[in-house]
Amino acid sequence: MATHAAMPGRRGSRARARTRHHTSLAWALPLVLGVIYGFYAAFIRRDGGPSTGGQVLLGLVSGAALAALCFALGRIQHSLPRELRAVAYGALTACAIGFLVSLTDTSVLRSAGLGLVVGAGVLVVSYYYLYTREP
Repeated sequence: MATHAAMPGRRGSRARARTRHHTSLAWALPLVLGVIYGFYAAFIRRDGGPSTGGQVLLGLVSGAALAALCFALGRIQHSLPRELRAVAYGALTACAIGFLVSLTDTSVLRSAGLGLVVGAGVLVVSYYYLYTREP
């Protein structure tokens, strides 16, 4: 008698999943991170001199790239297992920090090493957080 309550309607869960909209935080957080990262990259490259068009372009491109990668990771993070999600956060952070350090005209080994150290730290912290919070 109660089977009519369990029957799916015309629009099933697949149709609702396709029309899911982004929250304002899903747009705002990558945008803010990208703007801060772009300003900081241009500031590092400026090195106390006057601002040039190349530095502004570097800031815009690097900020837009980080914002796009953060947004993409935010979109797919729930489909990843917690280990791979922690690796993705660590890799994104390692690349971002390594690029910022490389803008200071230091050696490649220093920028890669510092990026790996910070990325490994983010990997460990994010894995611990995901492991203790998820069922």
